[in-house]
Amino acid sequence: MEAVLQQVENEMLEILSGNPEHFLVEIKVKPTNNLKIFIDGDKGVGIDDLVRYNRALYKVLEEGPLFPDGDFSLEVSSPGLGEPLKMHRQYQKNTGRFVEVDLKDGSKIEGQLAAVEAAEITVVETKGRGKKAETIEHKIGLGDIKSTQVQIKF
Repeated sequence: MEAVLQQVENEMLEILSGNPEHFLVEIKVKPTNNLKIFIDGDKGVGIDDLVRYNRALYKVLEEGPLFPDGDFSLEVSSPGLGEPLKMHRQYQKNTGRFVEVDLKDGSKIEGQLAAVEAAEITVVETKGRGKKAETIEHKIGLGDIKSTQVQIKF
């Protein structure tokens, strides 16, 4: 399975090389040869681009030796809001948005993603309302993060 993942990743990176603002986030392969590929972009990724990437990768996989019987399914999509941030570029892209950060120590921090550095992020949390509102700035090392989810605020 690891060889399949590596080969698919190499093929997808080659396809993406023509558009440097789009990047590979994750590849999931199920035992049934169901491939799920998540692609994101610094300014998002459009459905037309996803369709083009899907067709290009499907053609390569169909003609290649990985699945000689054509026994595979392929889904190329962008990570939805339910997917946690996995890459540094995703953190940068979501600067200014509200996030929920689950830390490895079991605690959670909710607030606005204010800054992204090489080894840490800054989340600004606001507690209370009105005149009693208190702002707390949290510097969080990327190695201390279990997962980060973008939150929708209305």
